[in-house]
Amino acid sequence: MIPNQWYVVLESKEVPRGRPVGVTRMGEELVFWRDRQGQVGVLRDRCAHRGAALSVGRVRHDCVECPFHGFQYDLGGRCRLIPAHGRGAEVPERFQVSSYPVREAHGLIWLWWGELRDELPEPSFFEDIGPKMSSTTFRDRWPVHYSRAIENQLDVMHLPFVHHHTIGRGGRTVIDGPVVEWLDEDRLRFHVFNRVDDVTPPRRPEELAIADGQVYLDFIFPNLWQNYLGDRLRIVAAFVPVDEARTVVYIRAYQSFLTAPGLAQLVSWALEPFNRLVLAQDKRVVRTQRPLRTWLRMGENLVQGDRPIAEYRTRRQQLLDEAGR
Repeated sequence: MIPNQWYVVLESKEVPRGRPVGVTRMGEELVFWRDRQGQVGVLRDRCAHRGAALSVGRVRHDCVECPFHGFQYDLGGRCRLIPAHGRGAEVPERFQVSSYPVREAHGLIWLWWGELRDELPEPSFFEDIGPKMSSTTFRDRWPVHYSRAIENQLDVMHLPFVHHHTIGRGGRTVIDGPVVEWLDEDRLRFHVFNRVDDVTPPRRPEELAIADGQVYLDFIFPNLWQNYLGDRLRIVAAFVPVDEARTVVYIRAYQSFLTAPGLAQLVSWALEPFNRLVLAQDKRVVRTQRPLRTWLRMGENLVQGDRPIAEYRTRRQQLLDEAGR
């Protein structure tokens, strides 16, 4: 994983009030819960006493309580109570569990994976997705490293083959461009120009003009992607690292065609079966790729149409180098 980044790791609704939730993220077993104000805490899912999983315990006041002997930990991972010693006893400092900075916005939970700092940057999201857009989400588990899952969504050449009956209809196998631009150092945007083969070679990116309102795709490091289908319709994906060989893909459809509460949800739900079908088509092929993860320099031979993937790999390697990985 790229260190010193905010990763989307869960949807907000997956961490309810009143009970802890245990998940594996970034190769670590973690426990999430909310205090009485609704603030999310996340700790390593192991009691400092004898290693029991805190996630099978319960939430007591503002703490998560170990199911084995009742040790209670606050949002910072500090043990506040050892019941066997009594409520008036001081808790030794060694009873500390690793904690992680966390942010919550847009119905998502971000976890800071890296060095602790006095000031952390805020997580980035797609600023043009406003509160008037309704959404629904589904998730799927993929047996690949999250880099493979991401690169599938940066791949413009697979559409007429993997999705020939859905979003790739029309046999547009020739790839002009694609045009790739960096909006900032960690946000990539690219435009797709697929066409039917007329025996002319692909045009270079500099030969192409981007039209107003044209569909485009965005990627925000380390794990957020958007398919901009227009002002009223977007598909957003979060590629959440479980470990080196597993990823949870969250797909969220946003729309603003209808804004009345009941009707808005109906439109969003109506989009889900098609999005599930498209994702299943991707998964069928991506799960066969080897190795399970990707690197800047590896045994693959990229071509012009792979430019978004090449740009992603280059920037990813830069971030890894900066972190000394």
